[in-house]
Amino acid sequence: MGFLTVRPVCAGCGFDRSKADSGDGPAVFIILIAGFLCAFGALIFDLSLHPPIWVDFAVWLPLAAFVSVGLLRPFKGVMIALQFHNKAAEARRDG
Repeated sequence: MGFLTVRPVCAGCGFDRSKADSGDGPAVFIILIAGFLCAFGALIFDLSLHPPIWVDFAVWLPLAAFVSVGLLRPFKGVMIALQFHNKAAEARRDG
């Protein structure tokens, strides 16, 4: 299984998840969250310590990448779970 691949059938209950697709929903929320954390963190860091620009790049670019990749999988799972919970058309049990 891949990093973002959804298993087609639930191992616990046998529910068919082959039609589940989260689309771009998780990416939108992650951009907002990671952007907020990293942009305001960098702003406060710069205003308080006045580091050289290379320090900003060395600290904030990897942090933004790790936060984005780290949140991607859980947010995809939450979006798919919300589809099933709210009986979205792509994720219905009956069709």
